[in-house]
Amino acid sequence: MESKLIPAIFESGKLRPLEPLDLNEQERVEVAIVRAMETPAEAEDDYQPEIAAVADATVTLEQVHQALAKIPGSLADDFARERDERF
Repeated sequence: MESKLIPAIFESGKLRPLEPLDLNEQERVEVAIVRAMETPAEAEDDYQPEIAAVADATVTLEQVHQALAKIPGSLADDFARERDERF
C-alpha cells in the first residue's frame, strides 16, 4: 500500500487537499492528522519583536562567520539526522 503526505486545510468542517489526489472515485483511504509546522515566514513574524530586542547592529557578518566556524560538526549533517529520525 502506497502512502503519501498531502498538505490540506481544514475549513467549514471538512479537510480540503491543497494538491490533486491520484485516487479513484469512491476509493477508500485512511487519513492521519499531522499538524503542519509553521512556514519560515510565519515563524519569523512570530519572533520578530524578540529578535529586534536582542539584535546588536555593531556585530559584523565576518564576526558571525568566525563565531560559527568554531562550532564542531556539520549543520547539514544535523539537519539530515533530524529529518531521518522523523521519517
